[in-house]
Amino acid sequence: MVNRDGLAAFLRGRRQSLQPEDVGLRRGSRRRTSGLRREEVAELCDMSADYLARLERGSGSQPSQQMTAAIARGLRLTPDERDHLFLLCGHSRQPRQLRDAHISPGLLRVMDRLQDTPAEIIGPVGETLQQTPPAVALLGDETHHTGPARSALYRWFTDPAARDRYLPEDHHQHSRVYAAVLRAVATAQGPGSPAASLVTALRTGSEEFAELWDRQEVGLRWSNAKRFVHPEVGRIDLYCQTLLDPDQGQSLLIFTATPGTDSHDKLALLTVLGTDTFTRS
Repeated sequence: MVNRDGLAAFLRGRRQSLQPEDVGLRRGSRRRTSGLRREEVAELCDMSADYLARLERGSGSQPSQQMTAAIARGLRLTPDERDHLFLLCGHSRQPRQLRDAHISPGLLRVMDRLQDTPAEIIGPVGETLQQTPPAVALLGDETHHTGPARSALYRWFTDPAARDRYLPEDHHQHSRVYAAVLRAVATAQGPGSPAASLVTALRTGSEEFAELWDRQEVGLRWSNAKRFVHPEVGRIDLYCQTLLDPDQGQSLLIFTATPGTDSHDKLALLTVLGTDTFTRS
């Protein structure tokens, strides 16, 4: 059963403790609110301000598990705070898929400051959890997939379109690294884990993956140099820096170009124009 009074107090407290800078917002000169405005939190949580107001008054309907997960992410909750929120909302245990999708608040704070840079947060088996607008312009929207296709590893071996934005000469090396990365994650997560299920699905669904898996390659890593082929601006050579949250197995990928290069100009064009001008993958 939902703890309405406890939930209301917790939501008010967390909203008032967050500052605009914590979520990538600018502090206006006329701001009088202690912490974030209710409308700002509602947008971060993908809910209506009216519903949030009712929850903060202790009169709102019980949030679903999906809504509770969205609130946890919007309020930048730590794993312990997230678990506390689920209990307050009357959910005894957060489903594994929602726990895995809860983005590290530390990575989110960094990403909030990268809205003019291609950056994305990915999960342990390559699930794209969040992208900045320039990342969507560069790579397409990779957050809308469902089922096994949420994993970029799965799409790489089962959907030819997943390779369209990568230089063809790099495809084989990408495949080798993907197989080695999945082997490391599956070993760490153990039998019955999402990674183990992904291995099973790919061994039956992709001859290429099955052949690479049987090679038993380990320790292969991505190069920091990334060569993309964008459908509108052509080839873009970028560098990828990775920030890892080892507790949740999530990574923040940040893509940059060398100033003064053609790729730098193309990336700047994508950042300015966004996704509206281009065809999404």
